[in-house]
Amino acid sequence: MRKYIDALLDYAIEKKLIEPEDRTWAFNRLLEALGLDAAEEGSGEALRLPLEEILSALTEDAVARGIVRDSGAARDLFDTKLMGLLTPAPHEVRAKFAALYARSPEAATDWYYRFSEDTNYIRRDRIKRDLRWVCDSAYGPVDISINLSKPEKDPRDIAAARLAPQGGYPACQLCASNEGYAGRIDHPARQNLRLIPLSINGDPWFWQYSPYVYYNEHCIVLNSRHTPMKIDRSTFEKLFDFISLYPHYFLGSNADLPIVGGSILSHDHFQGGRYEFAMAKAPVERELVFKGFEEVRAGTVRWPMSVLRLTGPDRGRLTDLAEKILRVWRGYSDETAGIYAFTGGTPHNTITPIARRRGEDFQLDLVLRNNRTTEEFPLGLFHPHPELHHIKKENIGLIEVMGLAVLPSRLKTELDAVEQALLAGADLRADKRTAAHADWAEELMARRQPAPEELGEVLRQEVGAVFIRVLEDAGVYKRTPEGQEAFMRFVEAVNGTE
Repeated sequence: MRKYIDALLDYAIEKKLIEPEDRTWAFNRLLEALGLDAAEEGSGEALRLPLEEILSALTEDAVARGIVRDSGAARDLFDTKLMGLLTPAPHEVRAKFAALYARSPEAATDWYYRFSEDTNYIRRDRIKRDLRWVCDSAYGPVDISINLSKPEKDPRDIAAARLAPQGGYPACQLCASNEGYAGRIDHPARQNLRLIPLSINGDPWFWQYSPYVYYNEHCIVLNSRHTPMKIDRSTFEKLFDFISLYPHYFLGSNADLPIVGGSILSHDHFQGGRYEFAMAKAPVERELVFKGFEEVRAGTVRWPMSVLRLTGPDRGRLTDLAEKILRVWRGYSDETAGIYAFTGGTPHNTITPIARRRGEDFQLDLVLRNNRTTEEFPLGLFHPHPELHHIKKENIGLIEVMGLAVLPSRLKTELDAVEQALLAGADLRADKRTAAHADWAEELMARRQPAPEELGEVLRQEVGAVFIRVLEDAGVYKRTPEGQEAFMRFVEAVNGTE
């Protein structure tokens, strides 16, 4: 194992995680973690391997010697522990970031992103597994991905987690207390996580990159306190504060209600990054004038969901108008469009906001959301409808609202099986991997009649078409004359409110 320990130390020095004079100290720390009292002498020959191969060799040896339990989660906990021993302390990381930020925000984020990869917090080898492609649509090209970078749940880990004591620390995976945390079977290790502090709207927050990186430089901005998501005026002010500090990034928020919100509503946070989503490229379809805010350039966006776009140099005026739109929308109902603000005392209307810079201007997209359920649509009226669940059943959060489908890992196996079954003329309904896709696959074959060599690409493009339908289902105002008339009634309601 000595050659792999030396290779890991060489890597850490090359990536400037440790200095050459730290080598003996770091070597001894690794020995302790590996459960070794000593290691054979090195050969003196450098072993240059990808980081994932080095960590895998060290981890498998520890498993074989009984130092690490034989399961996927236990392996992840262990190799993160090894990298945590080589990751600089938070104050060092923050000092380096601040020095680079003084040069430019881009220099700071470029370094911090590479650092997050080099420490294996962002697991480059796993990100490469994700399947990604682009599909044309009536709204422009949209991004499709099948997420394979999150490790599959090991049944042994599920059983161990059920028997393990239930802890309340950290309170969730977004809490700042995750920085340096060793993790447990039901909570990922974070010894190699380093947070960057910032102040937005006068409050202490932190930011980091997502370990799963759904798009370029995918970052998470998190409240220093474990407090629930809430969309209000301060949300817009925080978004504008962040993009003022990092004008090359966008920042947005999931909605603050179940079904239309993200996967974590218990901790206030935003998501951003250095990426131009399809929705950001979509043009304004109808220009609007909001009474008292004539200087704000406003309009509806040509997009399957219902989006109001506000643009102008004065972020305060955009915040005032956004607050008014949100306030009216919270209490707005339109029975003809199926929109009810409340059923009983339960609220249904909220907004998904996204902020970005356009030169000297600030731009804010407000996506109108409603989470009402009905007997016909118990998972949500403005949610993917049942005939689309074979492709997408999960909530439509911020990332997908903007035009990037994050589809479940099961689809890789299922779509491959559909393709092979169609090529072989097999019965789609006879295989559990393909049965749910049978109606869809048979319809597209009859409609498109693809040649065998085209079938794989046709299936991918048709998945994109399903994703567009998913977004149309999630849109509160449909892309019909009646739906757009209803949209304008809401605009009139905003203009009719002081």
